[in-house]
Parts: sequence; structure tokens; C-alpha cells
Amino acid sequence: MSGTVLPGTPIAVDFWSLRRAAGARLFFLSHMHSDHTVGLSSTWSRPLYCSPLTARLLHRRLQVPMCWIRPLEVGQSHVVGEVTVTLIDSNHCPGSVMFLFEGTFGTILYTGDFRYTSAMQREPALRGRHIDRLYLDNTHCHPQRALPSRALATRQAARLIRAHPQHHVVIGVYTLGKETLLVDLALEFSTWVVVSPWRLEQMRLLELPDVFTAEEGAGWIRAVDVAEIRWDTLVTWNALRPTIAIIPTGRPVKVTHPNIHLIPYSDHSSFAELREFVKWLKPCSIIPIVKGGMCQGYFQEYLSSAPQVLPDFKDTKSVQESGQRPSQRRGQKPTSLWKRALQSSAPRGVVYESPEKNTEKPEVFTHVKVPQHYCEPALCSTCCRGDKEELSGEQVGTAGAASVSSEHLATGFAEQYLLTPLNVLKQNSSQVFDQLVEDFFQKGGTS
Repeated sequence: MSGTVLPGTPIAVDFWSLRRAAGARLFFLSHMHSDHTVGLSSTWSRPLYCSPLTARLLHRRLQVPMCWIRPLEVGQSHVVGEVTVTLIDSNHCPGSVMFLFEGTFGTILYTGDFRYTSAMQREPALRGRHIDRLYLDNTHCHPQRALPSRALATRQAARLIRAHPQHHVVIGVYTLGKETLLVDLALEFSTWVVVSPWRLEQMRLLELPDVFTAEEGAGWIRAVDVAEIRWDTLVTWNALRPTIAIIPTGRPVKVTHPNIHLIPYSDHSSFAELREFVKWLKPCSIIPIVKGGMCQGYFQEYLSSAPQVLPDFKDTKSVQESGQRPSQRRGQKPTSLWKRALQSSAPRGVVYESPEKNTEKPEVFTHVKVPQHYCEPALCSTCCRGDKEELSGEQVGTAGAASVSSEHLATGFAEQYLLTPLNVLKQNSSQVFDQLVEDFFQKGGTS
């Protein structure tokens, strides 16, 4: 997994090679698993958008400067440059999200890693939504990859533990994920789960139930890195006390010791769940996220026959090179674009200016002052180099001439991370709306 630059858009998801990013300007992180952060480090110097929980993990674990991290609330729509994005819980690991992108390129759903549940059909951002392109997690996209639900897999693990009442239990997990399984087993058997000090710190950062401890011997269930589950460690553990090891995974794993047990607990969707999801969503096309895999052939009968907005590489080039609003498509009448705008969902969250957008102050916002950037000087040496120095050519936010009263400036994330509160935008909706639409089409017609 090395991420994707979405063709025909200025968007890159889980893709951190600027040299190979083909001019992408908007960078999104779906979650903090290491195969989705390849190339991302403390030297990163572009605005990066993710969920609030992923933002905390990103700064803590990879030391990405806070001044480049833009947390977006899950379940709300946000304007980022010329793109509207909605974050949806992907049910994969703490902080993981799907991205619903809307713009002149159409509507794109990027699932990232996700575990489908029927509850997703009640997600307001997805109900009745026309999806031009579905980027689908195809980890288990094969008819033979049958998996039980995570609840059933948890009960299977509990039965296995009860069958070994005199044994200590070691569970192999990755640095992030399977926390729910650990909590459920701790509550089921009324025991502490012993973890390493760094993992305990992460559990507290995730604000999980208080069932974890770093005190050796405090509990008889222990969570370790999955790489520690092997023949030689099982021999060592069983020389001290009877011990079984559990690896919760949906992938085939070679078992090297009779006390190693596989439980089909997966944070990725099974084939049956993928089929149900696609059948309900009815996208126009499917693009597999895992390279080399396939998906669309299995679900062809469920795809929508409605007209699909295809990537416009000519428009993308203008967006990437100039950072301005993409020009009107060839042969597309203003009325058709206007109808499309009416059908798109109104942003309920925050508004980010485009990272490369001209920072000249819009006339309608002359009374609003938004700070250029936010960071903690003690933590961030990348961007705190003086008020007059540009942030590596990236201008964030919009300069203003006067300060704004507290009723016009949002607090919390909106104030700290350069957001334009929607209540500011609403002040101008009735006065200048028609003029803005007219100006937009006039610019498009002369491009």
C-alpha cells in the first residue's frame, strides 16, 4: 500500500512522495497504519488533512509539526480549497476514516481500509448519493475469503481461552488496531491486559477503558507485537508457565508452534460485506486500493448505469499549475454546472482555504482577520521562523485588516487550525450570492 493520487483532481490520499505526486496539492491521511504513512515524517511541510484522533497520533508518533496538521471533524462536510470533503468512520482502527470528495471532478468515495457494517447505510453523507468513482479496500475481495463478524470472532477467542483455564494468554497485535478485542476480553474475564509502557501511553491517548497496565504479573492476558509470536518465544514462555498465543487475523499465517492459534478477526471487509456494500451504494465504477488486486469484475452487476463524471486531466493541469479554480468543462453549459452545485451537500463543518490559493483578501471578508498559521513554538521549528517568512511557499488562511469580535471567530479547532467558520460565510450568502455565481460563470467562459 503506497497511497493514491486521484486522477483528474488535486487530491492525494495516503501518498507522501512529493516528487511523484503529479502536482497534487491537497493531502489526506486515512489512518495511522505504517503502510499508509510511508514517506511521512517530521520533515513534512505541506498542509495535511485527517481526523482529530489521527492528528494526535501523527504528531506524537511521527513528530509531524502541528502547524501542518489540519484536523477535520468526522461526520461533517468541510471545504478545502475547491473541494468539499466529508469524513466518515471506516470502522477499521482508532481514527480511521473514509473520504467523500465532491467537486467539478464529480463525487468520489475513498474507503481507505474499512470494515463494512450495515450501519453505514444509515450514514447521512452516503444515503442516496451518486458515486462516480469508488476507491475500494479490496484486501479480502475474493469469493473464497469468508470471514465472521468481529463479534463472532471475539466469542471464538473467548471459547479458546476457556478451553485452556490454566494457561496465560498472549495476543499478537500491530501498533494500532484490535483494541476493541483486547477490551472485550479483559471485561469478559475480569483481568488486566498487560502491555508495554509505550503501548499503555497510546491506549491512554486513545481514551480507551481503563483495562490496560504495564505492571508485569498484574493480569494473565498480555498484548505484544505480532512479530513476537513465533516458535522460540512460545518455548520460552511455556518454560515459565503454560501459555497459549492468539493471532487475530483474516490473512493466512504459517503456524510454527502447537500453542499458536489463529482467530479470524479482521479489520477489513469480507467478500460478502464488500458485495453488500457495493450493491447498496451502486457506484459508477470501482477502483481497487490494493495494487494488483481486482474488484469490479465481481460486482459488475451492481454498478450504476447513470452518466459518470470522468477525470478531466486538462482541468487538473490548470488546478495544479495555477492553484486557481478549474475552468468550465468544454461543452458544459452554466446551467448544468449550476444544477450540480444545487445537488451537492452543503458543508456543515469548517472551511480551509486552498494551500496554494492567492491570499489576496476577498472583498466580502474584509472585516475578518484569520491568523496565518498556528503552531506551538516549543514543538515546531519548521514554521516558526518569523512573521514575515513564508511557509515554504504555502500560504494558509486569509490575511485580514482588522480583528473580529468573539461572536464571529470560532474557538477550538476552528481558531487554532486556520479555519474560516461557516457562520462568517453565512453572513454574506444572501447579499452577494447571485453576484458570485455570475462572476464564476463569466470567468469560466473566458478560460
